[in-house]
Amino acid sequence: MHKLPNPADGMNPMNNTNPVRVIAVASGKGGVGKTNLSVNLGISLAQMGRKVVLLDADMGLANVDILLGMYPQFNLSHVLSGDKTLNEIMLNGPDGLRVIPGASGIQKMSELSTLEQTAVVHAFSTLDQDLDVLIVDTAAGISAGVINFVRACQEVIVVVCDEPTSLTDAYAFIKLLNRDYGLTNFHIITNMVKTIEQGEALFRKLSKVTDHYLEVTLRFLGPVLFDENLRRSVQKQTPLVISYPVSKASLAIRLIAKKIDAWPINFHSGSYIEFFIERMIQYDSQVGAS
Repeated sequence: MHKLPNPADGMNPMNNTNPVRVIAVASGKGGVGKTNLSVNLGISLAQMGRKVVLLDADMGLANVDILLGMYPQFNLSHVLSGDKTLNEIMLNGPDGLRVIPGASGIQKMSELSTLEQTAVVHAFSTLDQDLDVLIVDTAAGISAGVINFVRACQEVIVVVCDEPTSLTDAYAFIKLLNRDYGLTNFHIITNMVKTIEQGEALFRKLSKVTDHYLEVTLRFLGPVLFDENLRRSVQKQTPLVISYPVSKASLAIRLIAKKIDAWPINFHSGSYIEFFIERMIQYDSQVGAS
């Protein structure tokens, strides 16, 4: 396994002495509003003064840039080919959010080998930006690429909505990560619910099943109410928390962002981007040895 410099040794390639929260936002299925939540949570944290980078890790159907009205010339495929560094493809988003665009519509990017996935993540060692939070917006589903990104993050947020397929797919996603990879802690957001009570009931329904069959801990981050303003913000390509800052969904997202900001950081189990990179390399080595 490759050995990366230890931040404690003063050899940090990013010159970043601050601990960094590395958060995966995932879902068992598509269509639950995961990417919109990633974007708006990132902006909410940036508005709180945090230095936030949002990685669009959907390798094939990336759309963070579309939601933000950006049209990047370069993306992760150029990093993978060695033509560009992450610093060179990174975009300046609203309110201080920085975005690493994915590679929408490029078939090769949706079929990356574990080694190629590792190469993308290893490129983070070239970043020279101070970070407080890295949000990894994964693809929907349980592909190898999604699993590798999620396993490398400190915290995992699973987004569900009030549809039977959303619940069953979220359970399958959590089950896979728990039984095959030993992950035990998950944060849940219930999205596009009609009422707070419906969101809470949806969380209880999911946690009842996981409590019965799995050795996991689910923590409820909160509900985000269905909001017609979200559709309008998507059409305007302006994030909800900016275009409709006092809408009911925006207020809920800001509350969740405050909860995330209050999470304790474990300085000994993944507080640095280097740890994120090392875990991806470690998983690649495990696959190669099997």
